[in-house]
Amino acid sequence: MTSASRLHGIRLIAFSLILILSSLAAAQQRDPIIEKIAKAYGLDSYDKIEAIRYTWGIDIPGLFKATHKWEWEPKTGKISFETTDKEGKPVKVSYDSSQLNSQSDQVKNEVEPAFVNDNYWLLFPLHAYWDKSATITNQGMQKLPIGPGSATLVSVKYPAEAGGYTPGDTWDLYVGKDYRVVQFVYHRGGPKKPSLVTATWAGYKKAGPLLISTEHRGKADDKPLHLWISNVAVKLAGSNKWIPAQ
Repeated sequence: MTSASRLHGIRLIAFSLILILSSLAAAQQRDPIIEKIAKAYGLDSYDKIEAIRYTWGIDIPGLFKATHKWEWEPKTGKISFETTDKEGKPVKVSYDSSQLNSQSDQVKNEVEPAFVNDNYWLLFPLHAYWDKSATITNQGMQKLPIGPGSATLVSVKYPAEAGGYTPGDTWDLYVGKDYRVVQFVYHRGGPKKPSLVTATWAGYKKAGPLLISTEHRGKADDKPLHLWISNVAVKLAGSNKWIPAQ
């Protein structure tokens, strides 16, 4: 073997070791509890979902109040959106999220960011599992941020450069023995307000295989927060019938 061949072989081995070590490091940053949480919210049957519809509402006095109606086909990327503008006029938009670059500025700069935000509230335990860039740590039993009691604190941290709804976000999930989130604290990575949200996760309902928390109360920075998700329904593969959450 020539010196050049030996050097090439050493480089290949070193590169392979780097890949292996990187994979191990990534695995160490994702505590396995996140898969158990995702399974509790319907991970194993998620591929049966053909469409989801829901209404997302929020009221933060003095800061933000809105209602968004969504219908989404996860497999095709088709999204329908309804709301009212500042003057109370109806707004209706339908688009293909897989072709976002060809959409209007309204869709790219307003509707799609609203969809991502609302969808993270709807399905965050699944997003935390899917978002492989997130670091997942299990910090054991901790006191709940709202009221008495304790739960397992599972921290979901997104890198500052990319990932998640906003780069640098941290979602601290307080999880019960049944792997359901009971409360959470959201630390925003960017400058947009609110920067800190503390809220309950309650009003649980099942929509087909999906488990949805429909009622959230707490604080956004120092203001009272009420966020709710209503009219949830799903269509399953092979059926055109909507199954309402119960």
